[in-house]
Amino acid sequence: MSTTGTDRAAGLGVLLAACVSALVVNANTSAVTILLPAISDDLSVPVDTLQWAVTGYMLVGAAVIVTSGALGDVFGRRRIFLGGLVLFVASCALIALADGAAGVIGGRMIQGAAGSTILACGMSLLSVASSGAAQMKAITLWGAASAIGAAAGPLIGGALVDATGWQGLFWLDAVIAAVCIPLTLMTVKESRDPNRPRSIDWLGTVLVAVFLVPLVLALSESGDWGWLSVPTISCLVVAAAGGYAFVVAERRAAAPLVDLQLLRNRVLVGSTIAILLVAGVLNALMYLFSLYFQDPSTFGMSPLDAGVATLPAAAAMIAVTPLITPFAMRIGPARAVALGFALAAAGAAAMIFVTSSWSYAAFVLPMIAIAVGLGFANGPASSASTSAVPADQVGQASGISNMARYVGGSLAVAAAATVSTGVTAGQTADGASPADALAAGMAGASVLLAVLSAAGVALIVLMKRHHEGKPSAVHLAAAAAGTSHTIPTRPTEAASR
Repeated sequence: MSTTGTDRAAGLGVLLAACVSALVVNANTSAVTILLPAISDDLSVPVDTLQWAVTGYMLVGAAVIVTSGALGDVFGRRRIFLGGLVLFVASCALIALADGAAGVIGGRMIQGAAGSTILACGMSLLSVASSGAAQMKAITLWGAASAIGAAAGPLIGGALVDATGWQGLFWLDAVIAAVCIPLTLMTVKESRDPNRPRSIDWLGTVLVAVFLVPLVLALSESGDWGWLSVPTISCLVVAAAGGYAFVVAERRAAAPLVDLQLLRNRVLVGSTIAILLVAGVLNALMYLFSLYFQDPSTFGMSPLDAGVATLPAAAAMIAVTPLITPFAMRIGPARAVALGFALAAAGAAAMIFVTSSWSYAAFVLPMIAIAVGLGFANGPASSASTSAVPADQVGQASGISNMARYVGGSLAVAAAATVSTGVTAGQTADGASPADALAAGMAGASVLLAVLSAAGVALIVLMKRHHEGKPSAVHLAAAAAGTSHTIPTRPTEAASR
């Protein structure tokens, strides 16, 4: 496909298949943390163990999202997209039928592979089926569907827990994904990239997991093991070895998972780190709030009430979306990212002072400040990650930033959970009441979130030379969907046959 010819619009079938599946995947992803206390009670599994249902999903997603796009280019985008849908349906059924932690966590890890495949190949199908301004319109709709799914997920999940039990979310998602299968078969044409090398970087995919799994395990278990214990140090050594091996493997791969030459682009590096930090802080925040609001020792909210309680964060991010791009254009993307992180750091810093006497209302302003700040940091960063590279490198740049999003979420959730649990346990051992101990745990985790957000301010150094062109509707979609996926803000070439 070329961007120089007449604009070609995507058909209704491919639009529906890609957009509906993206909405379902993102709604499912954002809803799961709301379900954890209900799953814990029903299956008699500690919430700390079920944290792996969140981090495991992201770990697998990080390893698979670029590989699934490559598989689509080589073996057929429709075929791999359909495989993702089938795998998603199967994972939903496995989770809903689970009678223990293994089924839930294993199902979620499978779902991480399925979800990342659906998102990566769905975007590719839209890019191939359209061109020029019509392509941007299709991607705008896809971005809007992703944003709506991510925002509505906690509400849908909470409502279904009250109405059907926690399994209801997964059965509903399975049905919707299953409907997308015949729709795709009937309306979407197969396409491949004849110019891409047929080799797949399987070694790189495995080494991503070799790097991330022991690192997340060390972050998750260091509270029990001790930071200087043999298991923790062993995990960190394996992670370091995996990271080094990944760099070596990518230098030698015919079609590398990550083109290391791209990392010479300061703007891409800065925007990717920003995306990683945004995803980490946001996912950790939602994880902490979901558990804190539902704990009987604090507010004892129902899952639906907890979903509503986290709504100000999603609503604030949606509300500021129209302002993000004009603001970034006026002061520069680098300053917008830095100011966004500064606001998020201030919101997180306010939560360091949380006590058991805080009412829910006391959390609202810090929650909004963090969400708005992350929105203003994430929008320009997501746009810069693809606009700062040549057109033929947009796909690689998008893959790098999307991988970073999964990596950031998995590491930050694991770290925040460890800090919160460790501080809570320490306070309990010292004789604090359950409510005081939980508040101290939230305050401790908020220190971590404040530090991560403050670190993002320094990215102005890497991104200061980047300037965006004239804003359009797709910039709004990119800003809105940026917490779940990076979408290009200009037409791209997607070779097909």
